[in-house]
Amino acid sequence: MKRKMAFILIIILVFTGVGVFFIFTSSDTEVQQTFKSVPSEQEATDDNNKTGEPKQEQEKRKESENDDAKTHVKTFVEDAVQSTIDYFTNKEAHIVAIGDSLTQGVGDSSGEGGYVGILDNTINKRTHLAEFENYGKRGNRSDQLLKRLDNPQIVQSIKESDIVIITIGANDIMKVLKENFTSLSYNDFAKERDDYKNRLTKIFDKINELNPKTKIYLIGFYNPFEKYFPEIKELGIIVKDWNTIGKNVTSGYENAAFIPTIDLLADTNVDLYAEDNFHPNTLGYQRIAKRVLEYLTE
Repeated sequence: MKRKMAFILIIILVFTGVGVFFIFTSSDTEVQQTFKSVPSEQEATDDNNKTGEPKQEQEKRKESENDDAKTHVKTFVEDAVQSTIDYFTNKEAHIVAIGDSLTQGVGDSSGEGGYVGILDNTINKRTHLAEFENYGKRGNRSDQLLKRLDNPQIVQSIKESDIVIITIGANDIMKVLKENFTSLSYNDFAKERDDYKNRLTKIFDKINELNPKTKIYLIGFYNPFEKYFPEIKELGIIVKDWNTIGKNVTSGYENAAFIPTIDLLADTNVDLYAEDNFHPNTLGYQRIAKRVLEYLTE
């Protein structure tokens, strides 16, 4: 049966450390669909074993695929170093990262510090080319980041910056979920999306007020649920809507650019997520770092 309108959203509240699922639909729609949660490790193993592949061989194959992927991405990141050297010739860059847990590097178990740490370690591997300052804070929403731009330390860093990189907005979406989960609809996201646009514009204006010569890069959203629930298109719609807001805001500033990431973590054949199934793991952050490098050196 064709659905008129149905929104089924499965959200893992990683900020509490507990997997909580919310399912919601419009009141005038009957959803003819069976919901399946993320399979357990045992269930996944049982399914894979239906192919006749021994568990030990399966684990070895997966580990080999992940190692190959890590090597591939690392090589690409390091190859970008020369173009970075050329870009920052005779001038040490001052790069300031602000935002939420993605800037903080939550999920990176390697100790590199997420995409910011990977950029730092990669760009400065051969010679010191850039000074990094990381003001990522787990749980930050756009309204909280806007207030933090009055922090004297952050203000001074932005005034001295050549580049400001931002990740913000995921927690704005989470706020909608937590406040409306008993009667959740797309309109709740639409309203918050408009408020997010206004706050993001104020963030850009504030940065430009502090330092009109700096370059601003906004990192876009990815869909962490696509791997487990590719059939639920409504999840992707919300992510794309909010990415469009980011693109539209950055397009209004000559010194700003939007960095898309929605394609980077969509590879279901490679393990790109941390144990919380929301934040990137080291390999996921390496992909983001590579994409950021490409934009910094264009």
